[in-house]
Amino acid sequence: MKVIAVASQKGGSGKTTLAGHLAVQAEMAGQGPVALVDTDPQGSLSEWWNEREAETPLFARTTVERLGADIGRMEKMGINLLFVDTPPAITTTIANVIGLSDLLIIPTRPSPHDLRAVGATVELAEGLNTPLIFVVNGATPRARITSEAAIALSQHGTLAPSIIHQRVDFASSMIDGRTTMELDPASRSSEEISKLWTYIEERLSRMDANLPMPPSHHLSASRASNGTAWN
Repeated sequence: MKVIAVASQKGGSGKTTLAGHLAVQAEMAGQGPVALVDTDPQGSLSEWWNEREAETPLFARTTVERLGADIGRMEKMGINLLFVDTPPAITTTIANVIGLSDLLIIPTRPSPHDLRAVGATVELAEGLNTPLIFVVNGATPRARITSEAAIALSQHGTLAPSIIHQRVDFASSMIDGRTTMELDPASRSSEEISKLWTYIEERLSRMDANLPMPPSHHLSASRASNGTAWN
């Protein structure tokens, strides 16, 4: 089982939306069973999952203190991928989650404030020896700052080649527990998520084989109201 944390010190980075979309895309790509864990006190990912009609991805109700043990239990139950959403701040919660993760995804909006905020998360990941991927998220199409942000991020770590652009369908799909892929599989947003997941999947495969990534291209657990408790 692989554990993927989605973390950003800056609020409003879109990490919860990205975590939900990637989990659904991974299921669609045949990488299930996929499970979600929400360690953010705001509980936005939990609320989104409770609105879903689809039974997948699964949702695991746990705590940061129990997460390490529950990861082992989920692996024994056959879970293949676990996505963990985190609070928008550098806390012991994030440190614990990153330390248990095989890969860290850092969504970053292309703005000066967001770019300045990634430093602490990067230092934390490096200190815990957790590989990371930057994802430019919420970008404005054809805006100069988007390419500038991509260049800046690529100087500090691996940058995903698929940029996620700001579109209404990301927010509207989350209202009733869905994703853009479930609303319109042919949309540009769905295509971007699909390409991003393909890249992440390749990264995980290369990690298993101890192969370096190519340079960045820029330059049945049961459903319950609170999820599944792994007791």
